[in-house]
Amino acid sequence: MESGQYLTCVEHPIHPGNLNPRRSQPINLNHYATKKSVAESMLDVALFMSNATRLKAVLEQGPASHYYTALVTLISVSLLLQVVIGILLVVIARLNLNEVGKQGQLNQLNNTATSLVAITIVINVFITAFGVHKTGSLTARTSRNPL
Repeated sequence: MESGQYLTCVEHPIHPGNLNPRRSQPINLNHYATKKSVAESMLDVALFMSNATRLKAVLEQGPASHYYTALVTLISVSLLLQVVIGILLVVIARLNLNEVGKQGQLNQLNNTATSLVAITIVINVFITAFGVHKTGSLTARTSRNPL
């Protein structure tokens, strides 16, 4: 660059003073909501897998274990709620938030999904409190040698 020449920044015509035209675009709420629903669905799948493993452990221990009926019931209800939440999230992700006529329905579906997630969390707190203790070689080994 020769002396006397200066670089000038071109301002974006929509938002003066904003030098990054990519950031000046308004957020696409539909895209944002879809990404949020997909992320929530992934977490739902992870919890579903965890509960399926817990249910398997409880069933392996059999009816003689403490809280067998309570745990089987709570885990089953949690799994059922997670399936319903997953379906709701798919429906939410497929609807377009930018369509004004669907915003009320989307808001109601989102509130329902959020409420079901809260109920699922409470149920899973109780599942964890009742506990699923894995039986097997580790339990046998530690019962013979307490240290």
